[in-house]
Amino acid sequence: MTDSTGSGASPAIVGVFDSGVGGLSVLRAMRRQIPGQPAIYFGDQAHVPYGSRSLEEVRTFSEAVTRFLLSWGVGLMVVACNTASAAALHFLRQRFPQMPFVGMEPAVKPAAETTRSGVVGVLATPATFQGSLYASVVERFAQGVTILQDTCPGLVNEIEKGNLDGPEPRAILERALKPMLAQGIDTVVMGCTHYPFVIPLIEEIAGPGVRVIDPAPAVARQAGRLLAQRGWLAEAGVPAPARFITSGEPQILERLLPQLLGEGCPVEGAVWEKNVLVIN
Repeated sequence: MTDSTGSGASPAIVGVFDSGVGGLSVLRAMRRQIPGQPAIYFGDQAHVPYGSRSLEEVRTFSEAVTRFLLSWGVGLMVVACNTASAAALHFLRQRFPQMPFVGMEPAVKPAAETTRSGVVGVLATPATFQGSLYASVVERFAQGVTILQDTCPGLVNEIEKGNLDGPEPRAILERALKPMLAQGIDTVVMGCTHYPFVIPLIEEIAGPGVRVIDPAPAVARQAGRLLAQRGWLAEAGVPAPARFITSGEPQILERLLPQLLGEGCPVEGAVWEKNVLVIN
């Protein structure tokens, strides 16, 4: 059991959660940067996608997932979901004041700082665009920059099926990107953790003159900094095993892990019982 108050000397277990497989893009970056860190990944696939749900629903799910992961000795929590970060990150920090959280913030700041054309595209879910976090980021960092937005309806569901380059995701992305390209975007921000899995397709559609920003590496670096500050960072060396749990069908996530994470691992199932998660 890891001591989440800072007195334990052993490497902390990092909890990573998302509505589905999107957070695997963040875990993938963590596995590259801090491979020795033990981790537990939870995908709430019984409720995917979060992006079309109310902020109150997402807060309820996020609190229950946090309590569930805490029961497994997690010492640092990564909210690897833009929608959950927008809806619940501030709430979770208040509800669990001893727990360090790392959340997702749309990478509007680096996009605004580096755009040459002054036009930036952001792809995210409706709940992310409606949240105060996104509005605050745009207000603080995107003055004088034109921000074009699209929710890419249906794209999360295609990625959940492992369909990363078929005609369906291509049509969704072409519908989103072509009007943006016509208005001169030179940067596209991934505002949903699912979307980095289709970056090759985005780059193919957008062309070489458009930069695509994936926030996952920066989130992994922040997690590493917080772990190091508390003396919880694992030593570099043999990669630590990760544990995978889903509220959906375990065999579906298990089938997707080699494709999305580059690792094959067994997946456990959990069920929702009156807003409480229980291992199945």
